[in-house]
Amino acid sequence: MGIEGQYVRFAEAYDPGEEKDRLAGPVFSLLPGLDPSLRDLTSTMLNLATHYVALEAFIEVQSREEFGSVNHALCAAIRKILKDHLVLVAQLEHEFLTNEGFTLHVLNLHIKPTSQILWHLFALAQEILKNNALLQDGVDSLDDMDDIENIIESLREGATTAGNERKVCKGGAVLGLISKRLSTMSGDPAAKHLLSSLLRDASRPYMKMLNEWLHHGGIKDPHSEFLIKEQRSIRREGLEQDYTDEYWEKRYTIRESDVPPQLAAVQEKVLLAGKYLNVVRECGGIDTHDSAATSAPSSFSDPLFLENIHSAYAHANASLLNLLLTTHALPARLRSLKHYFFLDRSDFFTHFLGLSASELRKPARGVNVGKLQSLLDIVLRQPGSVAAEDPFKEDVRVQINEMGLTTWLMRVVNVTGIDSDSGNNNMNSVLANPMSTNSDDKDISGFEALVLDYAVPFPLSLVVSRVTLIRYQLLFRYLLSLRHLETLLVASWAEHAKLPVWQRRSGDRRIEHWKRRAWTLRSRMLDFVQQLMYFSTSEVIEPNWQAFMARLSEGGDSGGGLATGKTGAPKRTVDELMQDHIDFLATCLKECMLTNARLLKVRPRMALALLLTPTNPRIKQINSRIMNTCTHFAKYTTTFSRHLAAADTQTGATPEAATAAAAAAIDPAKLARLVDDLDKFEASFSKHLKTLLGSLNYLAATETVVFLGLCARLSNKGDGGPGSGLELYA
Repeated sequence: MGIEGQYVRFAEAYDPGEEKDRLAGPVFSLLPGLDPSLRDLTSTMLNLATHYVALEAFIEVQSREEFGSVNHALCAAIRKILKDHLVLVAQLEHEFLTNEGFTLHVLNLHIKPTSQILWHLFALAQEILKNNALLQDGVDSLDDMDDIENIIESLREGATTAGNERKVCKGGAVLGLISKRLSTMSGDPAAKHLLSSLLRDASRPYMKMLNEWLHHGGIKDPHSEFLIKEQRSIRREGLEQDYTDEYWEKRYTIRESDVPPQLAAVQEKVLLAGKYLNVVRECGGIDTHDSAATSAPSSFSDPLFLENIHSAYAHANASLLNLLLTTHALPARLRSLKHYFFLDRSDFFTHFLGLSASELRKPARGVNVGKLQSLLDIVLRQPGSVAAEDPFKEDVRVQINEMGLTTWLMRVVNVTGIDSDSGNNNMNSVLANPMSTNSDDKDISGFEALVLDYAVPFPLSLVVSRVTLIRYQLLFRYLLSLRHLETLLVASWAEHAKLPVWQRRSGDRRIEHWKRRAWTLRSRMLDFVQQLMYFSTSEVIEPNWQAFMARLSEGGDSGGGLATGKTGAPKRTVDELMQDHIDFLATCLKECMLTNARLLKVRPRMALALLLTPTNPRIKQINSRIMNTCTHFAKYTTTFSRHLAAADTQTGATPEAATAAAAAAIDPAKLARLVDDLDKFEASFSKHLKTLLGSLNYLAATETVVFLGLCARLSNKGDGGPGSGLELYA
């Protein structure tokens, strides 16, 4: 029992009042003069007393509240064994008092089994204490981020913390140490039986927490010892401003260092099962009770242990899938997003652009967003349109983003790549705070800054999160830019078709030749833009959308219920559904040429330099370059008309008078300016189109073959430039 006697005393270095000494166990010294054989025998038996005292101190320390319920259960199991040891001591004392033949050798034989048991317990206790840093002279340290978060939470709740806390080995870490020792000692039947019993008793409170998480989605973990960590500061109310998917990714996470070996292979399923049920529970009015919870196993050794986890995961997944697909109509919500952001059957949006054209022509900072929202509401409620029948039209909002699409995309691509898994925090920071740094897009128009927003309720906001919605907005802004450019070129065509200066024949063949070249270039540009629009909508978005919806339909049958496989488990999981959605948007962005830096951007304030020096080697980007050329040509039409009227003063006269006065009517300097400006537009468009085709062919060979069809249709747009033979028609 570790109590000093007349002949056996504590060593001088041992201090019974020092906790560290008691945890390590006392060292005993024997009075001199004892027979050497009896001394060795006595010293061996005294190890039992050392282990007993150390285990008593271990129970005293590990039973404190901060060491958690697993340590408490382990101490209870050890205390029961020590109680049996005391019973044995009482029996041995009785034998000593009544039996004259009771000797030290007989005593040694009686305590051998108990001595082995206490040695195994002592070795396990010492290992746990070392992990608790209770046997070292190190400085107290905070226990990773868990303790920091707990301290922050306690401060928010008005509690106080007295100094730093020691590193604590608890929960899954303790079970891991017992399991490791059990594996090491598996060749010793007695040790295996002992450690198996300890593991079973110590894991009962842990299994209770595990079953609560698996079957109800709740965490009852006052001592932070469960393998799932909850960050209570992240709440679903913040989803509308969450640009980092924190609610789904960070509210519930795994304590990697505290996962018991028995759960290492299924830890992701354990995490997801509880996350799914937690979402279902937070939606309210939905029963998260699982009938299997009443018969759930209470130890790792139960044959139904793994089956319980798999069945709980399947039940949670089916519950959340049913909630998303049926109760909250996720497919209908996604179709609504497609109508608004991908301009699908967008008669309402064409009407909206027509009504708001005067407002959208203003600089972005001068646009009245409230007026635009009112116009959009009027259009969405107009009878006969697709949007009028949409039950989610109230969720659509108008926004003005003062950063241009290309600049925004370039920041994302330069940080990490929009569909990259690494560096997501930086990417999301750029997406969430587009104006966080100085922008050069100060003079963009309302058309270039217009973007739609969409309010998505919980739990659909887990699938259509803020980060995901920004991908929709990027595609919307790209399609809108194509639509707006098409409108500008059509307006240019209307001006060419209506103004007399373009329609009436000039008496000078050079003027007529110049007009035919301008008409041809306008037609090539318009065809180019329309081909890009067709490619983006019909060959990229629509096929990928159909494939995505086909994958989504695998999660539910035609009757709205869940489709299940042969084993009864759902064919699809919620995380697969979410990943499919992200993959769909990432593929659309990539195939619409919005994730390749070389295909994106012309540097700010180089639009005119682009026309003046189309071979400028400093300008690296391609797609934006050719789009910029088309935009400036369309906007330059009015200037062309004015210069054309100034150059040919006889335009509109009778043919005879025009012919007679042709030589005198033409201003050579103004005609030369017209030809020079048109030459620059033609050279810029042809060169950039050729470069774009080369880049698309390269990407088709190295990344995706989807660009081959676009290359084939754009290849004939390079015709019609200078020297193409049009001069024969002059």
